Parts: sequence; C-alpha cells; structure tokens
Amino acid sequence: MEALAKENVVAVIGSGAMGAGIAQIAAAAGHGVRLFDTRPGAAAKAVADIGKVFDKLVDKGRMGAAEADLARERLQTVDTLAGVKDAAIVIEAIVENLDAKRTLFTELEGIVGERCILATNTSSISVTAIAAPLRHPERLVGMHFFNPVPLMALVEVISGLATSKEVAATVYATAQAWGKDPVHAKSTPGFIVNRVARPYYAEALRLLQERAADPATLDAVLRDCGGFRMGPFELMDLIGHDVNFSVTQSVHAAYFGDPRYTPSVVQQELVNAGFLGRKSGRGFYRYGDDAAKPTPKIEAPQPRPSTVGISVRREVVNSILSPMEARLLDAGFTVGHREPLHGAEKHEAPAFHCNGAAIFLTDGRSATERAAANNHANTVVYDLLLDHATAKRIALARADQCSIDAYYSTVGMFQATGFEVCKLDDVPGMAVMRTVAMLANEAADAVNQGVCSVSAVDIAMQKGVHYPRGPLAWADAVGIHHIVTVLANLAATYGEDRYRVSPLLRRKLAANPNGARFHA
Repeated sequence: MEALAKENVVAVIGSGAMGAGIAQIAAAAGHGVRLFDTRPGAAAKAVADIGKVFDKLVDKGRMGAAEADLARERLQTVDTLAGVKDAAIVIEAIVENLDAKRTLFTELEGIVGERCILATNTSSISVTAIAAPLRHPERLVGMHFFNPVPLMALVEVISGLATSKEVAATVYATAQAWGKDPVHAKSTPGFIVNRVARPYYAEALRLLQERAADPATLDAVLRDCGGFRMGPFELMDLIGHDVNFSVTQSVHAAYFGDPRYTPSVVQQELVNAGFLGRKSGRGFYRYGDDAAKPTPKIEAPQPRPSTVGISVRREVVNSILSPMEARLLDAGFTVGHREPLHGAEKHEAPAFHCNGAAIFLTDGRSATERAAANNHANTVVYDLLLDHATAKRIALARADQCSIDAYYSTVGMFQATGFEVCKLDDVPGMAVMRTVAMLANEAADAVNQGVCSVSAVDIAMQKGVHYPRGPLAWADAVGIHHIVTVLANLAATYGEDRYRVSPLLRRKLAANPNGARFHA
C-alpha cells in the first residue's frame, strides 16, 4: 500500500502540542494542512509558532530557507469543521474523552468524502470503541504519535476490530513517508508502549517498597547498569505521579484486575500528599534552586582481593564471561579456572570467586536462598549489565549468611576492575534483571496475544521510550532460558500471578532449549 500523495490534504483537529506537532511534520513532508481548533485564535497561534520552529531549523542548517517558506505556505487554519471537507485524512488530537471523540468523528462523517481516512491520536482509548457509532467504522484507525511529535520517531498504527487492512496500511506507509518509524498494533489497553512499559515503573516501586535501596541508588543502577536513559523514579517525577498513577489504574482496570498491572500504594501515597513530581516541586525528589542533587549510595573503597577465579560449565555460553574475565585480566589479576560449585545447575550462570566468595549473576532468587541451595554461605549476586565490557557501575547483593570479609573482597574485586559498587538489599532478582525479565515477559505476551509482532514491540520500546534494547532482543542477549528461570524464581518466591511466565517464552524454550531466540 502506498502513502498518501503529497497533493492530498491533511486535516488536523486540535492545535495543542500534539496537534501542532502533527501539523508541522505533515506540512514539512509536502502536504497542504488544514488546522482546526474550537478555541478562538488557538489554531492561528499554533501556525505562527510552527513558523518560528521552521525559522530555527533554517538557522541550524537543518532546513533550507525556501523549503521552510513552502512549508509555511502549506499551513492553513479553518474556522469550522466544514473547512476540512477536502482532506484525504483527518487526524484528531483533542481531549482524551471517548464521548468527545465519538461526537467529532460522527460529525466528520457527514463532512468529508467517502474515501477520507479518519485517524485518532488517542493514547489510551479503544479505537474499536471510538469507531463503534460510525456508519463506516472501517475507515477509522489509531495514529498514535509521541510527544514531542517532530522529535519522536514512533507512530503506533492501531487497528480496531472494524479497521480495514488497507486503511491501516496506508497510514503506516504515510507515517514512513513523514520520516517516522511506524508499527502495527491491535486495539488493546495500552496498545504497545503504555502496556509493555508498565513493569519499568511497577518493579521499581516494589523494590522501593521492599527497601532494596533508595530512589537515587535504584535510578543510578537502572541508568548506569541497565542503560536506560532515565531511572524510573526520576521518570515518574517528570511524567507526574497523578498522570502515571492514573494510567496504571486504567490499564489495571482495563485488564480486569490482572495483578501484573497492580498500582503501587507507594505512588498512591505520593498522589494523596500532592507530591506529584517536578510540577509540584516534590515527588521522589525535591525540586527547586535549593534542592540537593540526588546522589546514589556507593560502597567505600575496599582492598584488592588476593585471589580471583572463574568456574563455569563448558556448555554454558553467554556474553558475560568473556568481557568480565577481560576486565579482571586488564586489572592485573591472575584468573584461575575451577570446576563449577557442587550442586550448580546445568545452566547456572558463570560464577566468579575471590577469597572464598562465590559470585553469581542473579537468577531471580535471593542471594540468601542461593547460598542455601548451593551450601555455600559466602554467596554474592550481581545485577544484569547492558554492556559488561564498558559499564562503570555494578549492583551487588549479599546473602545473609555471607561474611562481611567475603562481601568486601567481592566489592574490592569489582572496584579494581573499574566499577563503582552499589549495594542492594537481598531482594529476589535485584533491579535491572527483574525489570528486563518483566519487560521481556510483557512483550512476549503482547506478541502471543496478537497485539503486535516481535519486531514491532522492540521498535516501539526503543523508538517510543528510548530503551537501550528492545525487550525481546534483550531476552535473546541474556538468554531466554535465563529469563524464564528468573521469572519462575520470582513467581515461586512471591507466590503471585504477577510473575507468571508468558506461554510464548515457554514455547520458545521448549522448541529449542539450547538456542531459543526471538530474532534470527
């Protein structure tokens, strides 16, 4: 299916931040644009502001002066909905209210031509529900842009039950022609991004509730170990806790109370107190000229251990052992190789040793439980790293049975290889690993339920919320077996359906136990 031709008119209803952004990129792509807003003067102001944006792009050398003049000329305001009658597509960007959207599209059906596509920029309302009152619901589709529209690459193209494949394909191709990265999605609560992203907030809130660490330390671990652009607590402060909590509540309700989406009492308390984040001056952090910068807690320098070793079964292959061993060698350690610990499972992750401490990548159990299972008291677990070769921070958790000397030897080992060490309390799965496992689990369920494809969910989470990897590509990198093990151990520890393993993950693993992958 081809994109809408440049001679086709694009109409945008609503001239707020989203509507103005959509109008800007459509005009820049070569379309005549009709912008309508019920608020007097709002559309005209938006057009003037877009013109100033074009001027700035010219000044920065990102747009030619003649190109900017032509784009400005393509922007027109209209005073009534009748002014959009010649549009090939009408994109709605009004208030997030089902009745308001239904009323608008019902009126538009009597104005626009029979072949005109009707698109809603809704971020949370069912596309199927919006289209239900229309005479031709097949021509209504979701076209969900992300804010700020000119800078964010993702567009979710959402099909309701009645949306025709041709309409969805045309909108997909049009978004591509406008320089976006579109993905197809089925109209289900949260679509792709707002659904799959829930664990990023939910697991952080649970970790805080269980006193794994303070917000600044957990944010630093997710950023510096996991590679996320922002930590979950600073991100929730930026979004606003009223908004974030409301979205979580709506997704939870839309899935009929599924425990995977259960809201947090920690966040509810912030909302009750009016601590909404940046906009109120206080959330997890304080804001203002006199506010102290959040600082993660790091372990004090410890002596370099005298001995370092590695034990790993030969059949275990992953991306952890080699870069970590290289860091140890670069730090001047002589690295001895041993047989695996007694009782270690076939797929046990590589174990490092120093001065009697056994050091494992977390598998979803607490270090304390793992120490008991291996009959090795001096057990320390470390959290997942996006890049084991270059990471500058690592998070450790110590078994309750572990001696302080063995723990400090582990700290000293990692410090000698260039890491700042953050200590987490001994919570199952730690921070990055349980977050990545839950993101992968949610993404796998979205694919399994036909919401989107494997490639779509990975593109959406990278382009829509800037994750360093798509969740399913991350599962491939960590190993689907290990992700399933982490989730199963979390489920066993908590006894909650929240951590149930996606059937698709289990199916992948059963089909290819030693090489299961989502991406070839």
